[in-house]
Amino acid sequence: MIMEKQITVLTPTYNRAEYLKKLYESLLKQTEQLFIWMIADDGSDDETAEIVRTFQNEKKIEIRYFYQPNGGKHRALNSGIRQIQTELTYIVDSDDYLPDNAIEIILKYHLKYRKVFNIWTGEDTRGNRICGYCFLRYYSDGRVNTAKFAEKESIGNYVDVRINENNGGDKAEVFFTAILKKFPFPEYQGEKFVPEDLVWMQMAGKYDFVHINEKVYICDYMEGGLTRTGHRNKIHSPHGMMKRSEVYLRNQKVKKSVRIKMMLLYQIYGHFAGEHIFSAPDWINDKVEWSLLYIPSLLVYCRWKREAKNEV
Repeated sequence: MIMEKQITVLTPTYNRAEYLKKLYESLLKQTEQLFIWMIADDGSDDETAEIVRTFQNEKKIEIRYFYQPNGGKHRALNSGIRQIQTELTYIVDSDDYLPDNAIEIILKYHLKYRKVFNIWTGEDTRGNRICGYCFLRYYSDGRVNTAKFAEKESIGNYVDVRINENNGGDKAEVFFTAILKKFPFPEYQGEKFVPEDLVWMQMAGKYDFVHINEKVYICDYMEGGLTRTGHRNKIHSPHGMMKRSEVYLRNQKVKKSVRIKMMLLYQIYGHFAGEHIFSAPDWINDKVEWSLLYIPSLLVYCRWKREAKNEV
């Protein structure tokens, strides 16, 4: 039986002090307490620090807190991941919370798979490799956030299971920390947003997930959160968005329809970045499709730019 703390709940936050208490209370109710809560404060100027100190003074769970200048969620995640020492890392946003048995469920499966897979390399004796576990999210009314997996429990690649089978959307990923540390989020000067699936896709080039039909995460998207403000964040972080498309396009397992979408997005954000994207990069195999998408990408860019100007 696992007796020492094996999992860090990593919460990046920015001016979400009023929501942290709900997550804190859900952590207090966990049926399994073998975890650490790490809060990565990305430059909050509200009462976040004071609220966290109140939690820490109660000494009911182990809480680690650090503050850094505002640079975006991905920078807060990078800083937090570098500090984590537990075997597992579980990223939980500050405006979400956990069902009472979330940690218990996660550690139950981890106890099973850590007997087979090396937590430092992700490998088993046959050369198979996993980077962690992928569970389900659901809303507070009980509805599953996105589609369930085809099987209750199975090992598969992110591209095959999530992308090519159209099972996208948010899930609840729990990573082997040692593997996650190998894939930091790229940081671009002046940009504050990088999609998390950029890193999940990079990991998919080498590792699989254990996909599990169990609900371990409760989400209700709040106004002002990254999910709600995603479009605005993306056009102001074009290099990060271009990199995301590139990662998809370099993976030859990605199905054709998604490749076309990613080529279009690469070009749209290339316009926002001021990059020359008329000619396809050397690593693009679909040269004809790339050329056909140039005019549509320019039209979408002009529309998005006009809409963003009107929002100001």
